[in-house]
Amino acid sequence: MTETKDPGATSDAPAKPAGERPPRQHPIVAGAEPIKLGSMLVTLVEPRRGHEVAYNRWYERDHFYAGCMIGPYQFAGKRFVATAELKALRDPDSSSITGEPDRGSFLSVYWVLDGYHDTWNRWAVDQVKALHKAGRMFNERDHVHTLLYRYVWERAREADGLPAELALDHPSAGLVAVFTDRAEGVDAADYERWIRDEHLPALLPGTAARLVIGADPLPLLIDAPGDVPRSESDDRRQLTLWFLDTAPQEAWDAVITAHRQAVESSGKGRIVAALPFIPTIPGTDTYTDMLWADQAGASPSTQRRSS
Repeated sequence: MTETKDPGATSDAPAKPAGERPPRQHPIVAGAEPIKLGSMLVTLVEPRRGHEVAYNRWYERDHFYAGCMIGPYQFAGKRFVATAELKALRDPDSSSITGEPDRGSFLSVYWVLDGYHDTWNRWAVDQVKALHKAGRMFNERDHVHTLLYRYVWERAREADGLPAELALDHPSAGLVAVFTDRAEGVDAADYERWIRDEHLPALLPGTAARLVIGADPLPLLIDAPGDVPRSESDDRRQLTLWFLDTAPQEAWDAVITAHRQAVESSGKGRIVAALPFIPTIPGTDTYTDMLWADQAGASPSTQRRSS
């Protein structure tokens, strides 16, 4: 993805004595802005084998907060996990997103207030650099897909249903991240109108899909940490987040398979990958023994599929 230079970055600040904490450089201006989702951070990570418990504890006890939630204008966040059983559902081919089919075990999603993406993004990059310098990062993990997205649209199942701003706080039983490529020659606005105003109103009623959010990729800052891989920009790709009332396994055919068939039969695009997740359980190591098919906690059916 094309990177952008930060227009507000300067190098004129005087050096501080060693050990002295620098002043905050991201002033917050109080106002009466509406609570409206503007952008999001979506980060899919794979802990290295043997380090999954340590990674989970580091992330939920420190990095979830120190690296993200204390940031300016960031108002929600949630962690999800893909067990081996859920990874077996990935469709049609996750390799363009995850590389190997069993990579991408932990997903974190964060909401940023509309109109403040640049302020938050500058803080986020500086904060992670400070955490690196302080030795508070975790080396035994790899970024699989870490990207910023701009909120574009939403469609709830009910007329006055779950709004996007509350989606990460709502106790959804499952989440599916669907990556879609618009067909060549299909206008972005036309595709948005079709999926939001025609397709989803017909699909969602009576299903477990409570809310769908559409988002387009945004560039990383040019000085973002080097361990976050860059990707080439593709203005035809869109991410949709599907918030479910049931586990993804229960909703898969009626929601995700039906969605894929409708998109592809319309000629308007193709589903690149659909990745299902369930929420983590904070304060526990639940699911860390179920990430890969050869782990003791993986279901027998998943172990058989991998043999």
